[in-house]
Amino acid sequence: MMRIRFLALAAALLAGAGVGGCSRQDRPAPDKALRERGKQLLSTYGCVACHQIQGLPTPKRTVGPPLQHIADNSYIGGVLPNNTDALVRWIMAPRHISPGTAMPELGVSAEEARAMATYLYSQ
Repeated sequence: MMRIRFLALAAALLAGAGVGGCSRQDRPAPDKALRERGKQLLSTYGCVACHQIQGLPTPKRTVGPPLQHIADNSYIGGVLPNNTDALVRWIMAPRHISPGTAMPELGVSAEEARAMATYLYSQ
């Protein structure tokens, strides 16, 4: 009986593992101009002060996670399923989503956040 419950729980967990996320294949190929704008914005807003980002200077110390492989993560900030809309929301207002996060509110617009997400997902 215990084994059946365990197997049912394991099956449910495995079935739900991909729910809400967005794989690399689900994302459209990034527009080159939007991608380059996103890279510029990540530098302008100082994201490299806390994160390792491919193609940008590496910080001496990191506060946040490395972002080179963000497309492979299941969650953003440990709370949002990993998809473009969620990443845009996180970049714009991380403390509204997770009040205890160290990530600051930078005043990033939706358009800017979408460009930044485009670059991050294209790495």
